[in-house]
Amino acid sequence: MTRYHHAIVDGSKVFYREAGSNTSPNILLLHGFPTSSHMFRNLIPALADRYHVVAPDLPGFGFSDAPDRTHFRYTFENLAKVIDHFTQTIGLERYAIYVFDYGAPVGLRLALAHPERITAIISQNGNAYEAGLSQGWNPIQKYWKEPTAENRTALRDFLKPETTKWQYTHGVQDETLVAPEAYTLDSALLGRPGNDEIQLDLFLDYANNVALYPKFQEYLRTKRPPLLAVWGKNDPFFLPAGAEAFKRDNPNAEIHFYDTGHFTLETHAQEIASTMRDFLARKLTQEAGAA
Repeated sequence: MTRYHHAIVDGSKVFYREAGSNTSPNILLLHGFPTSSHMFRNLIPALADRYHVVAPDLPGFGFSDAPDRTHFRYTFENLAKVIDHFTQTIGLERYAIYVFDYGAPVGLRLALAHPERITAIISQNGNAYEAGLSQGWNPIQKYWKEPTAENRTALRDFLKPETTKWQYTHGVQDETLVAPEAYTLDSALLGRPGNDEIQLDLFLDYANNVALYPKFQEYLRTKRPPLLAVWGKNDPFFLPAGAEAFKRDNPNAEIHFYDTGHFTLETHAQEIASTMRDFLARKLTQEAGAA
């Protein structure tokens, strides 16, 4: 059974979903934009018999607190610090990370800061290479280069309910598999007063993630963590080349593509769970043997 908790981290509440025995190997699930830990609702029970699974909502997302922008700068560096403190608060000492979208720059920052804590990386459309950025990023990249009020306003289309639904359905072969409550919940939470400015701040700061790509790649190259990519090949934002690029720095990376879009778990949760179970059973056993 999945349990629902709040932890107090740096004075704010972080909501998280948890399942499985805390004596089992840990998996930290990190969501992306514009969603929350709700995206893992089908994956968590498929892993919990063998793993201790924890899925927090990032500050400003889901059911976590959204501190006022005058007191908390919405940068990926700060999101990563909160999640780092969260893992310490709930006692996660070593864990695999499952990273999606925004979860990738958050999780990879954790790996840079504490490589000894990371047992494996599973990337679901979690990018770390410029080759993985599609033309869908062009309006945001324009804002990076010219952070004007006009360019900021132009990005508000990304926050509209119809755009959120499109992110869920684009590239999906059978849209009847996409649960409407997923994009409806995301839209409702995006619509909270002040949340639009939080999201626009993060759009601007994403440039700092791209600037860190060389460091992320160096980490993958030198530390060689067990790495699995489970990628929706029709993602309008993160191209398959971003998954294939992992092999440049980590030749043992395992890459799996699925004929679906950005939110791969909406249509392929059981397939991904099966692939993860096989991967982690092999890799974590090898790590334990090596230790």
